[in-house]
Amino acid sequence: QVQLVESGGGLVQAGGSLRLSCATSGRTFSPYTMGWFRQAPGKEREFVAAIAWSGGRTLYADSVKGRFTISRDNAQNTVYLQLNSLKPGDTAVYYCAARRGNTPLLGQYEYDYWGQGTQVTVSS
Repeated sequence: QVQLVESGGGLVQAGGSLRLSCATSGRTFSPYTMGWFRQAPGKEREFVAAIAWSGGRTLYADSVKGRFTISRDNAQNTVYLQLNSLKPGDTAVYYCAARRGNTPLLGQYEYDYWGQGTQVTVSS
């Protein structure tokens, strides 16, 4: 079993930045691929970014490429999502997820463990 706890969400103006963190506990952090997803009110949960256990491979949704950066610190059992140039359309609850293996995937059903989410609100 793996437990995931997100933090770092908040209210920010358009154009601003936030850094989300996801701390893991339970079974070893590796070799889990870590992902971030988000869900806006009234919308389906959507993929944002993922990173392989090795850190060498990442995957991003087209909507966040060039603005968001995913990274991980395996020594700290933590994965991060740096959100830059935020837009009102980025407003959502952001979820951290983990899947066994070393391949970043964008399908939410590929992930085995989920956090509770952290709210990101971007004002115009």
